[in-house]
Amino acid sequence: MLRKLLSIYENAILFPDKPDKPSEQLYLFSNDRENEWLGIPKTELSEKELTLLQTIYQLVEIQSVARNAAAKGWDEYLLDDGPLPSYHTDSTLRFIQFQIKGDETNQIEIESALKGFFTEEIIIIWENRSRGIVIEEANTVSLTEEELISMSETLESDFYVKISFFIGKSNSLNDQLRSKFLLEKEYFSFGMTNLGTHISIFTFERIFPDFIAYHLPMDIKPKVRQGIFEIFYDEPEMYSTIKVFLENNLNASLTAKKLYIHRNTLQYRIDKFIDKSGIQLKDFYGAFTVFLACLLYEQSQKK
Repeated sequence: MLRKLLSIYENAILFPDKPDKPSEQLYLFSNDRENEWLGIPKTELSEKELTLLQTIYQLVEIQSVARNAAAKGWDEYLLDDGPLPSYHTDSTLRFIQFQIKGDETNQIEIESALKGFFTEEIIIIWENRSRGIVIEEANTVSLTEEELISMSETLESDFYVKISFFIGKSNSLNDQLRSKFLLEKEYFSFGMTNLGTHISIFTFERIFPDFIAYHLPMDIKPKVRQGIFEIFYDEPEMYSTIKVFLENNLNASLTAKKLYIHRNTLQYRIDKFIDKSGIQLKDFYGAFTVFLACLLYEQSQKK
């Protein structure tokens, strides 16, 4: 199957085996069934083409050569299933993953800038030219979500790149550490693909509701949206009103401010939605059901 792409991407390279040191200028795809490896120049793929190919083939992360002694061992453990590096046995670690979107990524300068924001010693490893992991010992002073947002804005201003972070949970140093990291990596990739690169900070709590909605069985989805989608179809502004209202913990003043509408207008829409759907938003179960329907509606509009 990968071989057929050679007729579309003339500068692509087909490898009989996994290349030891592939160029970082290539996107490397693999087909495990046929043991094929294809490298396509990054300049020849649009974001839409890349997303499409990722749904069919496995995109292999090409590790950068920019590593230091401290990172050595951690990259082999997290990315290549190597042995657990020796560390303080009573340590609690947090992985902060990041992805950079920009024309030029100077790893040395960005790594130096990242270390400047943290008050304690951290380890940074790179998966490829644009994606990396900060390993932070959680018993030190950890950056808050607000501080990471500030960091993202500063890096964007200084380096003209867009950077997004996934803040992982604190984990003990044990044999479950890598599996927990891989799960967080899956959430981060899902968030970047499905929620958009305009979001600076991702967390498990931010991603998981969308993750659940996306992976709901096809026979369940119509049951969730029944009676709610019709309201959104008839009045498109109702969807954004209800979703923002729920995202802001039913705070009418804050919701009206974010939507740039009068509070009376907001209340009118909320009352109208409740009347049409028969679902009370101030009830936890009602709010949960409607929010899940909002996520399904949002995903349906992207198709």
